[in-house]
Amino acid sequence: MAGARAVEGSLREVSHFPFVDYQPLHYTVSLISSVQDSISQLRAGNARALARAISTVENRSLGWSDLLKALFPHTGKARIVGLTGAPGSGKSTLVDQLAKHYRKQNQTVGIIAVDPTSPYTGGAILGDRIRMQDHFSDPGIYIRSMATRGSLGGLARTTADVATVLDASGRNRVLIETVGVGQDEVDIVRLADVTVVILVPGMGDDVQTIKAGIMEIADIFVINKSDREGAERVEREIRAMQSLDMRKDGWTPPVVKTVASEGKGTAELAAAIADYEAYLQKENLALKKNVENWQERLIEMLRDAMLEEARAQIDGGTLERYAAEIADHKRDPYTLVEEIVEKIGHR
Repeated sequence: MAGARAVEGSLREVSHFPFVDYQPLHYTVSLISSVQDSISQLRAGNARALARAISTVENRSLGWSDLLKALFPHTGKARIVGLTGAPGSGKSTLVDQLAKHYRKQNQTVGIIAVDPTSPYTGGAILGDRIRMQDHFSDPGIYIRSMATRGSLGGLARTTADVATVLDASGRNRVLIETVGVGQDEVDIVRLADVTVVILVPGMGDDVQTIKAGIMEIADIFVINKSDREGAERVEREIRAMQSLDMRKDGWTPPVVKTVASEGKGTAELAAAIADYEAYLQKENLALKKNVENWQERLIEMLRDAMLEEARAQIDGGTLERYAAEIADHKRDPYTLVEEIVEKIGHR
């Protein structure tokens, strides 16, 4: 009954939970059982229940927050691997090969492919789903394309929440492929347990093209399309960069060469991922890294919540009036922001 009370409490104001049929305001034992049955379906790998839950979270539909509250106690078991790199580096193909490798080990996989936003529909341009269509008949793999919807850093704003849903569904691995925006694409490090940075030969100055931001987040480097000329030079540049600075956790990111289109190097990459995960456990760094990641994510969640609160208080006409007053130098923006924040704090 303790579990039933917990579910009832988290859903007390939700009579329209997105993927369960309810009798409005009739919080009966059968209602609670219905919620538990729905979560059980999701956790058992029911693709339909999983898809509805993800859509609810991604679109911020009514009840999305309560859904995440109910699912969060079931999270923490999936290992999240982020794959990032410049466009054209072969991220999708490498994710496809990694998924195949993990499925051969009887591990279930969730894939989040963050795509550019369509300028016409606002949705994801589903190139990744086309490239990964071989997995559609495999119930052990779930693929979700997400649009960035203007978010910088290579991730959609709701990617972390979708990863939470996949984790709660019982997936052993969650692979996140970022959109590929270059050196600003560093948000993945605050979400993934392991971050893989993918490079390819022939990108001009190679490592210098990507610069420090994205290079510093790598737990593992992959030189994809390593059958091309220049692969050895890319590796030398990575090694030279590593010799200049030591990571605070003492880990030296390995360099793995792959030819993802032919499946070469996939096993070596999976082994490197496993080695880093073992290192985190051995050095008692896993919890520390998780705490650091949650600190960053909490700040981001608070920022989003405060922004929504501010938007709720200011309608379009008021915002336009404020902007006009600032443009005419009738008031300064700094005092205005302080006043808005103060109002929010006194609510």
